[in-house]
Amino acid sequence: MPGVSERVRITDVSPRDGLQNEPHAIPTDDKARLVELLTLTGVDEVEVTSFVSPKWVPQLGDASQVFEAVADLKPPELVFSALVPNDRGAQAALRVNEHAGRRVIDKVSVFTAASESFTRKNVNATIAESVERFRPVVALAHGAGLRVRGYVSCIVRCPFEGDIDPARVAEVAAMLLDAGVDEIDLGDTIGAATPDSLTPVLDAVRPIVGGFALRDDAEAPLTLHLHDTAGLAGACVTAALAEGVRSFDASAGGLGGCPFASTDDGRAPGNIATSLLVHVVERAGFETGVDRERLAAASAFAERLVAQAGRGGV
Repeated sequence: MPGVSERVRITDVSPRDGLQNEPHAIPTDDKARLVELLTLTGVDEVEVTSFVSPKWVPQLGDASQVFEAVADLKPPELVFSALVPNDRGAQAALRVNEHAGRRVIDKVSVFTAASESFTRKNVNATIAESVERFRPVVALAHGAGLRVRGYVSCIVRCPFEGDIDPARVAEVAAMLLDAGVDEIDLGDTIGAATPDSLTPVLDAVRPIVGGFALRDDAEAPLTLHLHDTAGLAGACVTAALAEGVRSFDASAGGLGGCPFASTDDGRAPGNIATSLLVHVVERAGFETGVDRERLAAASAFAERLVAQAGRGGV
């Protein structure tokens, strides 16, 4: 059992992954309020939004406005990040910092998958093509002093191809690192993982990223992004902790899920709730630094946003 001083890093992705596939628009002010509430919880990072084309993800078409609204709310120790699909998105993210005259966005994230079918559906490219697109993004980000995260979706199973070979996940992670990303984020996009199926993936990726321990700058070489489809995300967290993983994504209220992972049979499931993640991590004897009462307030607000938007108003 670890000492309580051993830290686990948490990124809350609810403002981005939690809202990106909601069928109803969420007002910019309400998105900013959710981010504000999350800044008070003690999480290490908030993934605020995504600089993707409004044509494809109209729910996040106000990315610059959201950052403008939350720029002065950011504690110095908190990381703000944003998803970017290409160099155009990266340039839009950099303009936020330029307009603010300081670093509001600390990190940008790029995304591919361990499934060719999923990658083609998501970004209309092969895996190799998608990674090549990231090289100018990495150059732009690093030139501005920003870190880059590389997401790998469908690490256990793909909704179109079925089970994914762990060696394939490791290969894609290696491709991203070769392109210059600073950290790998493994996504169980459809919530198919069990402890038994997750462990081989972690074993395959461990030598690629050089281990899972937090670095001296409190960043992580690897983060795990779980969805709670079958109620097994908590058990997967426990298994990942035992394997040495010390960084996880979660979503306030358990909101979200990838719109491109949905099938004709149903919508993609939501992320593991941040409250559940904190509970599992702290029960295992680790420290998160999260204030549970403030997290509960943020989670309640997130759930209310979605519910009220579904009724035609917020």
